[in-house]
Amino acid sequence: MRPLRGAVLLVLSVVVVGLLGAGSASATGYRYWSFWEGDGGKGWTYAAQGPSTVRPQDGAVQGFRFSVSEDSQDSAQPRRAPDFAAVCADTPAADGSKRVALVIDPGTAADAPEGERPPAARTACARVSPDASTAEALASVARPLRYDSAAILCAISGYPRAGCGEQVAPGATEEGTDQEATGTAEGGPAGGGGSGGPSAGVLTGVGLVVVLGGAAVLRARTRRRR
Repeated sequence: MRPLRGAVLLVLSVVVVGLLGAGSASATGYRYWSFWEGDGGKGWTYAAQGPSTVRPQDGAVQGFRFSVSEDSQDSAQPRRAPDFAAVCADTPAADGSKRVALVIDPGTAADAPEGERPPAARTACARVSPDASTAEALASVARPLRYDSAAILCAISGYPRAGCGEQVAPGATEEGTDQEATGTAEGGPAGGGGSGGPSAGVLTGVGLVVVLGGAAVLRARTRRRR
């Protein structure tokens, strides 16, 4: 009986610790400008290279989104569609140059550093030399830009005033919503956070495991007496 009881209690301990750990763990986010490429009018694709190395073709759409996210898998997309025709409608083509449509989305109040408020999202059509990079196209329409010593893009049009890819503790962002620019919630990290303790669902699961484990011990004890 004792070996069985010990095995059940060991399983219970492992499950409880695992559930509590899952409920309290929370990944650290980073506050930064992410870089996106328009996917032929279908949507946005996270850029595989930085804006200083990408040399877009004439008619390309490039996007930038400021947000707090853990990595590229959950990074928030620009909240405006990659529509070259709409962005560059008033910028005619010219010989010896190319046009690049840019979507610049500073994100929501939840993503903003303390004491700052994001400017409105905007678009711009950059007419640059045929061999210009995305960074050069951006610099032609959205100065001042700010980079760090590793050539990471830190600010567009002076936003944010300071900081570059800094870590953001779980739950440290203000309340906000991805609907501020377009009225739709298209991707993006959640603003705000919990207390870091186990959720009600996790506690319910722990209680259920304990009850089931106790029932197993009781059944085994009954069989032994028979």
